[in-house]
Amino acid sequence: MRNVTIALKYGVSAICLMLANAAGAAEAERTAAGALTDGTAIEKVTLSNDAGVSASILTYGATLQAFESPDANGNVSDITLGYDELADYEAYPNYFGVTVGRFANRIANASFSLDGKRYSLTANDEPNSLHGGITGFDKRVWRITSVESGPVASVTMALSSEDGDQGYPGNVDVTVTYTLDEGGDLGIIFEATTDAPTIVNMTNHAVFNLSGTDNFRSAMDHYLTIPASRFTPVDERLIPTGELRDVTGTVFDFTNWRQVEEGLRNASNEQIVLGRGYDHNFALDKGVTATPQPVARLADPTSGRMLEVLSTEPGIQFYSGNFLDGTVVGRSGIVYRMGDGIALEPQKFPDAPNQPGFVSARLDPGETYRHHMIYRVGLIDQNEGAR
Repeated sequence: MRNVTIALKYGVSAICLMLANAAGAAEAERTAAGALTDGTAIEKVTLSNDAGVSASILTYGATLQAFESPDANGNVSDITLGYDELADYEAYPNYFGVTVGRFANRIANASFSLDGKRYSLTANDEPNSLHGGITGFDKRVWRITSVESGPVASVTMALSSEDGDQGYPGNVDVTVTYTLDEGGDLGIIFEATTDAPTIVNMTNHAVFNLSGTDNFRSAMDHYLTIPASRFTPVDERLIPTGELRDVTGTVFDFTNWRQVEEGLRNASNEQIVLGRGYDHNFALDKGVTATPQPVARLADPTSGRMLEVLSTEPGIQFYSGNFLDGTVVGRSGIVYRMGDGIALEPQKFPDAPNQPGFVSARLDPGETYRHHMIYRVGLIDQNEGAR
């Protein structure tokens, strides 16, 4: 049994995290997933372990289509938003579970300068570029290079992004490796190399609801912690102003457990108004690290599920599902509404290429970009109390 103890206080109760215990190998299964409208065949690889944790990954967008884990009663359900059918990922793109690149998040005015040259990107969030542009990595078909079962099951997918792709310089070769171990850790490793100076910033865009598909409720009653004493305020275009603002005494203070909905209706905070909720990057106190360190914890007291996010990157974007407007019908026929999901996206800071005070996203020939993140699922023990 691997235990990580935390105190999550709500009412008079304290909660401890007991991560899932499993004995046995993890399996990887490769199957056909259908075809895109142009006839391109898509595959799916499902990683699973004996603890009831599984992850299904599509070659379209290197997308985490489903991520299942047990609740406190042992009922297994998907804890991410998404679609049952491949066709919906193509017809109704909402970034559910996709691999985001070349650059996650927003770049102001869809342009940046590198070594004195100005590059214009495709603008899909006028006037900005968002998540790699009109045809980012999330809308590309990746090729499977490896599938393995064992103590750690894995799949590696690769993609080549040519010089000028969406306006970015350099030919870039990218891989993403999903791993699932016996204890419930879903690892995601992004790597990239280039033949010319460029920028790279990749992440996964899973949108979580720990209540699970089978007992779906709003995610706004979840509790969240983020070990960050500062965040990056945004303007009306959701572009960072360049300031690193102290979270103390504000609804952006998640250094201790806070229920998400608590700050959502605070119209006195101009950042909540601008973002229509939370859609902000937090500057993690840990900074860049060689190995994944905790960057967020999300808990649902009703289901008993817990999610811990770990990453090597210096920031994390917290998005409270503000643009889900009831027009998207997702898995099991569920209509997704505002607040039905929470994204926790480790990454470099938004608009970093235009913000000299932010951690650089530059990648040069001879270097390897590497981002290692982990989604760790487990259970809340409401009986033991804090230890």
